[in-house]
Amino acid sequence: MPVFWVASNNKLNPFDSDSSLDSVIQWFGNAEWGLGLPFPTLMAYMAWGTEYFGAILLALGLATRWISIPLMFTMIVAAVTVHWQNGWQAVHDLSSPYASANAGEAIERLSRAKDILKEHGNYDWLTEYGNLIASNNGIEWAATYFLILLALFVTGGGKFVSVDYWLAKKFRP
Repeated sequence: MPVFWVASNNKLNPFDSDSSLDSVIQWFGNAEWGLGLPFPTLMAYMAWGTEYFGAILLALGLATRWISIPLMFTMIVAAVTVHWQNGWQAVHDLSSPYASANAGEAIERLSRAKDILKEHGNYDWLTEYGNLIASNNGIEWAATYFLILLALFVTGGGKFVSVDYWLAKKFRP
């Protein structure tokens, strides 16, 4: 899954000598402005490793069921520690169910920001390839990824395109 590859490389990119987990470790550990998690260094490396190697294994269809377990756990931790307080929606949208209490205010601020950009910026260039949004950072995407991983855990990597399938075909009597 590309989403785990991107998430892991946002934490630590092993191909970039300037990349470091330091900011993630600080965010994980700081109770005042971060998550206040115990063992932040260990947890940052575990989150990175699960996402990094999980993305590779899922792309190959290798140990699909096994890697789905720690990835589901990572999604639960993310949903509970990072996204839960923001409600369901990943993006503020008043027309969708479960809009957060501050969705109206967030959409109003986005509208004002768009007006400022239209008057003083290059709004057409900024929105040429997509709309500006007000992120809510709710649990919607973490829950969706969890359900996808649960389906992979139940069904496995699939036929013909997964290494798991070909290994099972070769080594099962």
